[in-house]
Amino acid sequence: MKTTAPIGYEMPQLAQVAVKVKYCLYARKSTESEERQVLSIDSQIKEMLQLAERENLEIVTMKRESHSAKETGQREVFNEIIEDIKANKYNGILTWAPDRISRNAGDLGKIVDLMDAGLLKEIRTFGQSFSNNPSEKFLLMILGSQAKLENDNRGVNVKRGLRTRVEMGLWPGIAPLGYLNQKHMDKKCQLIIDPDRGPIIKKMFEKVAYEYYSGRKIYNWLKHELNFYTRGNKSLTMSGIYRILDNQFYHGVFEHPKKSGNWYQGKHEPLISQELFEKTQKQLKRDNIQRENREFAFTKLFTCGYCGSGISAEEKWKQLVDGTHSKHIYYSCSRSRDRNCKNKYITEQDLITELLKILDKVDINELGMRQKLEDEIARFNIFQRSVLGSTEKIKNNKETDIRNYAKYILKEGSVIEKRELLGNLRSKILYKDKELKLIE
Repeated sequence: MKTTAPIGYEMPQLAQVAVKVKYCLYARKSTESEERQVLSIDSQIKEMLQLAERENLEIVTMKRESHSAKETGQREVFNEIIEDIKANKYNGILTWAPDRISRNAGDLGKIVDLMDAGLLKEIRTFGQSFSNNPSEKFLLMILGSQAKLENDNRGVNVKRGLRTRVEMGLWPGIAPLGYLNQKHMDKKCQLIIDPDRGPIIKKMFEKVAYEYYSGRKIYNWLKHELNFYTRGNKSLTMSGIYRILDNQFYHGVFEHPKKSGNWYQGKHEPLISQELFEKTQKQLKRDNIQRENREFAFTKLFTCGYCGSGISAEEKWKQLVDGTHSKHIYYSCSRSRDRNCKNKYITEQDLITELLKILDKVDINELGMRQKLEDEIARFNIFQRSVLGSTEKIKNNKETDIRNYAKYILKEGSVIEKRELLGNLRSKILYKDKELKLIE
């Protein structure tokens, strides 16, 4: 219903107050390769500053960002802009194009909500402006949705292209070590064997399959004998070695995506045969079983005196002249903290000799052997009496017998007994150059 003033009066005219728009200049450059055609950040800023000067726009701050706008809430600078607008630091955004603000529904919704709340008065782009009215907000949402549609379609097209390539037997990414990517566009995704590294990768498989090399021995061979480096000029790590030895790509087939169960016959030239790959896998499996079943007595009990790493063990077999084999266990720095640690190897027998010296220095109460020795003596006395019919008893000479019993455990005890004995020591033991040192 229209309201009119009484006779003799006039309706007061409401003053139209123009809200001053203060702009944040926002320039974003996507890090995605598919958007390389978009102007650089500096170019966007230059164009927008010229626009602001022509149209007398007040810019109170300038923000730049290099981040994809596909995922909601992942842009730190954009999130700062949202909070600044809520704090009334500015009420306008000046940017190159609508898709610089958002390419996803979540962030676009935040912008529209700010407009609905009256906090964001205007968005200006190089060729358009969007203010808080239904038609312009609708157009902004259409342009934002169009950008999202382009992203979604691009993702579908990329996946379809990758699927087509792998079905043709072409590797879709960076070539595995031992191969090189072709640089010619007409041979994209086609690989050639790296003449420098390919033969070495093949030799790795042969050394494991036929010479029974372990992963650690392969690592030392590559690093110390060949001085081998990857394409990135780095030494190959232990995990990298096992990934190579477990990669079926080298005998001609590959899975894509990983763990999908989709296998393809590659067009690349295989470095090894399938037979060699399977022999390598059998040897690696045998090594893993041996490592799982083999428990060494003195690992994880000492510390390297050079770099502070733990001490690991390795079992070696040597063929003798008569055809038999002798076994030796070697302990050394695990090199977890320093791969170039110079600490020396020591045999288990020499290590036990060093430990016997340590036992002469520790407090007898640290050994934790008193009760165990008394139990052993009591059991032996029962054996003497019940089986041999002897009434003569063995007596415990306290400290001397306890210390000697501990030495006996080190020499003849089981792995569990040896670890239990050394686990009672409160002092720290350092290993350095074939000698042990007790640290209080």
